[in-house]
Amino acid sequence: MTLADALRQAAAQGVARIDAHLLLLHVLGRPGSDRAWLLAHDDDALAPAAAESFRVLCDRRLAGEPVAYLTGRKEFFGMELAIDPRVLVPRPETETLVEWALQAIEGLRGPRIVDLGTGSGAIALALASRRPDARIEAVDASAGALEAAGGNARRLGLAVQLSQGDWLDGCEGPYDLVVSNPPYVRAGDEHLAALAHEPLQALAAGADGLDDLRRIIVAAPARLVPGGWLLLEHGWDQAEAVRALLQGAGFGDIETRKDLAGIDRCSGGRRPERG
Repeated sequence: MTLADALRQAAAQGVARIDAHLLLLHVLGRPGSDRAWLLAHDDDALAPAAAESFRVLCDRRLAGEPVAYLTGRKEFFGMELAIDPRVLVPRPETETLVEWALQAIEGLRGPRIVDLGTGSGAIALALASRRPDARIEAVDASAGALEAAGGNARRLGLAVQLSQGDWLDGCEGPYDLVVSNPPYVRAGDEHLAALAHEPLQALAAGADGLDDLRRIIVAAPARLVPGGWLLLEHGWDQAEAVRALLQGAGFGDIETRKDLAGIDRCSGGRRPERG
């Protein structure tokens, strides 16, 4: 069997082309960025043991298991993160939040930042990679998630302070920026079934999906410096509700940013300079 034969079989099973490429590269011990190499070597023979490993991974993918859990890695904001079922798989749309956060702290010396619900550490580490002068705390309620984030920080050589906690409880600040991609899926949402392999506590947040967003928004003003920013990721249809919550908590300069798909993905505001 050649590499091309294996990919054709995966396609016939219904495995998405990019997923099959990433899984086969993983089996071959090559980085996920080597798709061009894979295409250039499609006539190379695939050893029987490797072919069987690839088949098993394809079966697991067809059962809904994320590619990142199968390969143990996921690229985010130019970094390769180690990923496992203790944490949510980082999504490309969250890069919108990171880019906005970098804009919010532009011009500040040694900004103090807290990333709430850090999971794999994706947001905190992305910020640290671009702003090594920043003092960044990464908080999560899950000890397993903090272990995963700590492993990524050590492997990437990036400095973040990890702490276990429930959102802003125990966080003293004051911070120039509070940033979070909290759970925001409605508890009864039909799409949760397709996300069954990922940690439910990192996805669902009450009947309307806003429970954790509410908690963060209410607590954030007391932890921010005057003029400090609160930036939040949310669901595609939650922007209006999140803006209303920000307004009710006294934030100003409230706006929403779209992701690359044109979907309202993040909303945020600033604590007023006075009050």
